[in-house]
Parts: sequence; structure tokens; C-alpha cells
Amino acid sequence: MSLFRLDASIRVEGSQSRAIADIVEQEWRQGNPGAVVRARHIGAEPIPSSSWAAAVSGSYLPAEQRSPEQSAAVALAAQAADEIVEADALLFAVPLYNFGVSQHFKAWVDLILTDPRMAAGTEPALKGKPAVLVVVRGGAYGAGTPREGWDHATGWIRRILADVWELDLRIVESEFTLVGVNPALDEFKELAAELHAAAERTAREHGQALATLAAV
Repeated sequence: MSLFRLDASIRVEGSQSRAIADIVEQEWRQGNPGAVVRARHIGAEPIPSSSWAAAVSGSYLPAEQRSPEQSAAVALAAQAADEIVEADALLFAVPLYNFGVSQHFKAWVDLILTDPRMAAGTEPALKGKPAVLVVVRGGAYGAGTPREGWDHATGWIRRILADVWELDLRIVESEFTLVGVNPALDEFKELAAELHAAAERTAREHGQALATLAAV
């Protein structure tokens, strides 16, 4: 039994997405004592920006005709795909950056999609596997807020994980995480505390579900 965990925050200490994902992982571990957790922190160790293009071009060539860069990129894509294909359950922690998808997460997804097992239009090797996505937003983006509709990341991530890769996906969303950091948001301290508590409850619930479903 194994869990693959991916963190996309550029921070290690003080990362809100890591903190919420830690709760999910803790519940997973309680449900699967001694199980393996394999982690990749693409925020701290990002995928090289040139890898996707090299993997795409290299995938159209026989192995013996690839350049060293293409060969390395194709191998990196296969390694990244292996990590998720071999796991029994998956956990993704992805913050919202500048209203869009983290460049580190996008680069990772793009690279994996070059692997034949994960390409769009094929039956994905991850089909039906349980997964949890942790999404963290510094502000508030819900219905009726000034920035309703400004989150251009969560919908895309859901499309990749749930529709393209066909994971059995559950989502934990945490908002207003910049309250207490940005003084302009101080008036929302009570609301932020409520939202944070709700996110932690959801994380525990989804972590328990992840452990149970992976064991089926």
C-alpha cells in the first residue's frame, strides 16, 4: 500500500497547502500503518522548464535518434509517470498563484502527459484511483465576493485529475489564508478562522476516505 504526495508550494516552512495536506497524510497513515509515502516537492525542486518540449519532440523519434536532452526528458517523464502509476492513492497540494495554476504544477502535468500511459485520449493508467486535491487561496473567491471567477486554477486542475486522468477525486479548499499576513484583511479574522477550521475538518474526512478506498 502506498501514497504519492505532490507539493507545489514555493514554500516549505509556513506553507498553508502543506499544512492542510499534512492532515490528509496523517489520516492516511493512521488508516494504513507502516504504508509507504513517496513525496515529490516540485515547488522546491521544480521540473526543468525545457523538459516538456524536449519530451514532446523526443517522443516522436526512435530512442537511438534522440538527442541527450530528449533522452533525459523522456526518461524524466517516464519516472514521473511511474511515481503516480505505482501508487495506490494520491495527494496533491497546490496553492493558487496570481489567479492561475502554479507554473511548477503545470510543468509537471505537461511532462507527464507526454508519457504514452498518461496521454490525453488514452485510457489513463490512473483510472479509478482515489485522490485528494488540496487547494489553498490567499483571498476569497466564492460567489458574491469581489473576486468571484478569478480562480483560474482549480477548474483546470479538476479537469486534468478527474476528467483526463479519471481519478476518484476529492477536493479540500482553504481560503483567506493571507488573513493575519496582509493587514488589509484583518477585518476578516473570524471568517478566516471559520474557513480554516472547515478546511481542516474536510481534510480529515478526505484523508480517512483516501485510506479506506485505497485499501479496497
